[in-house]
Amino acid sequence: MIPLSVGEIAAVVGGTVSGDGSVTVTAPAVLDSRRAQQGSLFLAFAGEHVDGHAYAEQAGQAGAAAVLGSRPTPLPTVVAEDTQAALQALAVHVVGRLRDRLTVFGVTGSQGKTSTKDLLAAVLSSAGQTIATFGSFNNELGVPLTMLRTEATTRFLALEMGARHLGDISELTGLVAPDIAVVLNVGQAHLGEFGSREAIAKAKGELVQGLAPGGTAVLNADDPRVAAMRSLTDRPVLTFGRTEHADVRALGLALDRLGRPSFTLRTADASAPVSLPHVGAHQALNASAAVAAGLVAGVPLDTAAAMLATASLSRWRMEPRDLASGAILLNDSYNANPDSTRAALDALAAIEGRRHIAVLGEMLELGDDSEVWHRAVGEYAAARADVVVTVGKAALRIAEGAGDRAVALADNGAAVHWLRNHLAADDVVLVKASRGARLDEVAAALT
Repeated sequence: MIPLSVGEIAAVVGGTVSGDGSVTVTAPAVLDSRRAQQGSLFLAFAGEHVDGHAYAEQAGQAGAAAVLGSRPTPLPTVVAEDTQAALQALAVHVVGRLRDRLTVFGVTGSQGKTSTKDLLAAVLSSAGQTIATFGSFNNELGVPLTMLRTEATTRFLALEMGARHLGDISELTGLVAPDIAVVLNVGQAHLGEFGSREAIAKAKGELVQGLAPGGTAVLNADDPRVAAMRSLTDRPVLTFGRTEHADVRALGLALDRLGRPSFTLRTADASAPVSLPHVGAHQALNASAAVAAGLVAGVPLDTAAAMLATASLSRWRMEPRDLASGAILLNDSYNANPDSTRAALDALAAIEGRRHIAVLGEMLELGDDSEVWHRAVGEYAAARADVVVTVGKAALRIAEGAGDRAVALADNGAAVHWLRNHLAADDVVLVKASRGARLDEVAAALT
């Protein structure tokens, strides 16, 4: 974050100062007092169950210089009527001061946006200092917090932008209009919230409509709903995908024994080989999107392709681990929807192993057709795994779809017990569910 005094922050957000207004914030803003560092701004939200103001002193002990909240604390505090609005105003101010030297990327899609953002960050880092969204912190708090991490030396800002309702992405692009907007796909994630895939497409299209003047849309040519977003802008469009007419095309996809993809990326006038260290054929599309966005920003194709091999993905996204039993764990427990679960099951099946075991929990926010989707995923899993372990009552429909390959267990504890007693050397086990199912606890217990 660019250095700002408490008094300057108060002036920007329309707040008042409690304590020493000359104290300067020099480090990123944080929501968790335990993550504060020397010079941080601690954000104190008064929630229904937890009041962040009570942790201001702890944040100060960790190094925080000041607080932004709705009432005074023991630290120098900017007191604002609406802490969220103040956070967003501060983020707009900071990025506004750097905007003439900063290229901003927005990345959205029903699945794959976090991995694509991680791959894009690696591509961009070859050309300049890059700030990217941490994990999946992609909402009305996460985007401004990421914006506040920019510094005078930052050249690229890669923002993952998520949505649960129409208008969510428009609000985010209202904070900072992207120079390059990347739309990956329109799937079933949050279908229960949106009501239809057409509504999801409309929500994702808000990113294209929110482009900055002179901006470029980077669209998935393989997804008809995304390709149709070309009509939402009169600005340049670059496409990616495997289809013949994609501007950045992935060709010759092959997987090694651990399910890691290699392929060739081809444009109209160049080509470059890619070998990813990440599991799953679906990562080829994510990589194509990242490279296409990098090309718009001036990163040469061969450089971008080479940088993909250096990318680290956010945790719990097809994260491979060797277990003491000799089995391989694929921890993909961060979130799930029917599309991402099918992709994970394909990745599981592609890895060489004695048995393939899919541990699946509930997929949330699928609306009225939730039971149908869960059964369909069970059928899909049965065709790709030797054993389909379902966890929890809500996942019983997956077991129904998987038929005689299913082992239905009541909870995470039962799943851990079953796996510890059945996993053997050379088995491959996938753990996948929506975040609310907390199957990360199963993965953690195994490791």
